[in-house]
Amino acid sequence: MFDPTAFENLKVVIEGAVYDKDLSGEILVIDRNDTINLAKLERKFDISFVDRNNRGKKITAIWVLEAGLENLAAELLPAALSEKRAGCHVTVKFVCGHPNEISYFKNIESVLYSIWGVGRTIEQCVHANPLSKQSDIKNEITIKFNRLIYESHMEDLTEMVDFMITSIKELNKIFQ
Repeated sequence: MFDPTAFENLKVVIEGAVYDKDLSGEILVIDRNDTINLAKLERKFDISFVDRNNRGKKITAIWVLEAGLENLAAELLPAALSEKRAGCHVTVKFVCGHPNEISYFKNIESVLYSIWGVGRTIEQCVHANPLSKQSDIKNEITIKFNRLIYESHMEDLTEMVDFMITSIKELNKIFQ
């Protein structure tokens, strides 16, 4: 009998949690990708959604799950590698547009640290066209958890969806 990997099990749990929120009308799933990189033997799954009630604000939340060859090998060959590596990397991202003013960046960081905690790494990456006359930029905010996620964290993953929805709502308040 085939035993799914931690990646598969975690993916199914988070995908189900996100689609449950979509079916309840709280969010709207707008994209999902399930990628296998055969050159590096890596897996990546991401699912993107927006607040169904505030689609005009255009804050997109993206949940990303990644596992590399080292993670898979540690799981399938526990005698050869440490089982501590038999997990996955989880990243949460938010993409939004706003004026290129430092106050927005500071407010975003403050709001997200208050929701996700100071033990996380929060990075903001600005995408802008320097030849454009528009003052708005695209900000990609990444929250990193600085550790591997294991199957024992499944309950935490479903709670992440609620944290992401709260984050969207709080970020929307910044742009009002």
